Amino acid sequence: MTADAAVANPLLNSRPLNQLPDFAALAPEQAEPAIDQLIAANRAALSELLERQAQPSWTTLIEPLEQMGEALSQAWGPVSHLFGVRATAGWRAAFNACLPKMTEYGLELSQSAPLCAAYRAIEQRADFAELSPVRQKVIRDALRDFRLSGIDLPAEQQARYKEIAMRLSEVQTRFEEHLMDAIQAYGKLVTDEALLDGMTEAGKQQAREKAAAKGQDGWRLTLDYPSYDAVITYARNRALREELYTAFTTRASDQGPLAGQYDNGPLMAEILALRAEEAKLLGFAHYADLSLATKMADSADEVERFLLDLARRARPRALAELDELRAYARQLDGLDDLQPWDIAYYSEKLKESTLGLSDEELRPYFSLPLVLEGLFGVIHRLYGLRAERINGASVWHADVALYGLKNEQGDIVGRFYLDPFARDEKRGGAWMDECHNRRRTPHGLQTPVAYLVCNFRPPVGDQPALLTHDEVVTLFHEFGHGLHLLLTQVDEAALAGIHGVEWDAVELPSQFMENWCYHEATLRGFARHWQTGAALPDALLQKLLASRVFQTGLSTVRQVEFALFDLRLHRDYDAARGARVLETLDAVRDEVSVLRPPSFNRMPMSFSHIFAGGYAAGYYSYKWAEVLSADAFAAFEESGFAAETGRRFRDTILANGGSREARVLFREFRGRDPQVDALLRHNGLLADAA
Repeated sequence: MTADAAVANPLLNSRPLNQLPDFAALAPEQAEPAIDQLIAANRAALSELLERQAQPSWTTLIEPLEQMGEALSQAWGPVSHLFGVRATAGWRAAFNACLPKMTEYGLELSQSAPLCAAYRAIEQRADFAELSPVRQKVIRDALRDFRLSGIDLPAEQQARYKEIAMRLSEVQTRFEEHLMDAIQAYGKLVTDEALLDGMTEAGKQQAREKAAAKGQDGWRLTLDYPSYDAVITYARNRALREELYTAFTTRASDQGPLAGQYDNGPLMAEILALRAEEAKLLGFAHYADLSLATKMADSADEVERFLLDLARRARPRALAELDELRAYARQLDGLDDLQPWDIAYYSEKLKESTLGLSDEELRPYFSLPLVLEGLFGVIHRLYGLRAERINGASVWHADVALYGLKNEQGDIVGRFYLDPFARDEKRGGAWMDECHNRRRTPHGLQTPVAYLVCNFRPPVGDQPALLTHDEVVTLFHEFGHGLHLLLTQVDEAALAGIHGVEWDAVELPSQFMENWCYHEATLRGFARHWQTGAALPDALLQKLLASRVFQTGLSTVRQVEFALFDLRLHRDYDAARGARVLETLDAVRDEVSVLRPPSFNRMPMSFSHIFAGGYAAGYYSYKWAEVLSADAFAAFEESGFAAETGRRFRDTILANGGSREARVLFREFRGRDPQVDALLRHNGLLADAA
């Protein structure tokens, strides 16, 4: 690499330890040349490295490999991140040009016989036992991953495995792009404000701003979640709710207003076929078994029993809740045919009626600045950490802020970016991703850096962003993932933070943080009116706490439906019969659901978690980890929220990353295996557990 090339392309600069990307200097056209050059340099360096490995050791092999990987991730990390948060045509093209090259390079490493042999040589060294337990696990996990990448397959099958992996990378990305395109393509312009009766003023203002941004007069309704929720939960006009529901539940499908334009159906069929073939090549009965090879759960049958048991406990409550909702809609509006586009609307009305509580009544008490203050207060009480904003950081959008986490000595232990608001050309949902992982280097300690991304409704006028309580929960959830990355004490990057953590345990820290959103003392500390500063009235607070069990039966069977569908879709796939996506979903709904959606509903076509994310045959992880998180929070309740409990949670669950098995770490924290009772109690389902 020449000096001129590095100046011209900041992605080719080797950043000093702990220096963050200069997002303001990055441009899409820099991505592919940088990735090409870095991959070529790594290939040459790896060849030279392996040639001189007479007796591979940690120092002579693993450390140089980590440095090579870090150099590449410093370029690829910002590119992949910008694809999610600023998916302009340029960044999408850059990402799609680079992704096959990154995938191919990763496959080369995972299928390199000389590299695998070098790892095996380290494991077989006489002094292997003298390595730290963490380093031993790095080697053993790597050898497991070599096996799961087809290292032992004959050459022809290994080549086919590579073809499958390359194609999966491509079609899974296309699935996500289709969904983003479908969301951006839809817009309904309303010119008669009476049609929006019932919507909140903030919701209507957001719709007016969307219309103005398109040069239109009126109110523009879209399918990003804040806009959709503003209609489906509050609009009195049933036909409008049905219209938005139809558009939302048919995104990227063969149905609805954009039928066939961005249809994910063929991609899903191909994804399932490729995953099944991949599993067979590696000697697994089905893809679910392959997925579970790196998870806590032992088998697909164990997962299915777990899910069906939850359904058995929750379904009677769900049926009763649905009957109550139907009766309420009939009483309120004479509605005799409750439909899915009515559920959110009448549920909100019922919550107002029975609990005297509405999301909009709570919003003024959950301004984003005060919620952040409360969140930062929790981590200070639990872990002695302070979060402070870092000014002058280079960011990808004006709404983004950078923070540092400081320990009691004032040292920064980690940093995080917060990108809170929905906008065009930003992927929907909420997530945490890694900018830097912790690693000990010859030049010092690299501290971790997280990306925390949400899609909340932006501020309106002079009013700050006001969150629903559900959005408060989302923020705490993602911050829990961030803490898992930021508080790690593992010095080997391969097992630091969330790396190496079993996927069905990775939601434990995030779901644990959700509990504080229902903790009375915590809420009293930050729920204050954004204009007056008045605390959330005690009556409202008690109603909010009571709302935790509102319709938990319905929400539980819904999550079980998604998880069981995902599991069976991958476990029962039969090439001779094809994908059978909707057939599988219908069968699951027959067994566990209490309300059938209309036939045009195409929920799977937007199910990014399993078709474009990392949750294939693993969506059950949310409920599995919820058992762990509820039981962990129960330890705090039992100790009277003693400071020692917080330190123990930090030092066992959060600090150890993937350096030890999640089951072992949980036992160390809790003193026993997890139990479901706390989850049932928190969800108000304990009485239904018999």
